[in-house]
Amino acid sequence: PMLVALQALTVTISDENRARRLLHLSGLSPDDLRARATQPEVLAAVMNFLEAHEPDLVTVAQAIGRKPEELVAAR
Repeated sequence: PMLVALQALTVTISDENRARRLLHLSGLSPDDLRARATQPEVLAAVMNFLEAHEPDLVTVAQAIGRKPEELVAAR
């Protein structure tokens, strides 16, 4: 699950608009995200962010070659 979440994080932050929304909605700063990217609570926040907006969930899942359900299960 951690690898899937890290892949999802990478794709999420590669899109400027999606990254901005993630930071805004999660309350994380860019520095927090960089410093804590592998911590379970940060990865869970990313997965919750994706799960809350199906278009992002589907886009990110496709980008990493996974089904959306696999991303949700990785949370």
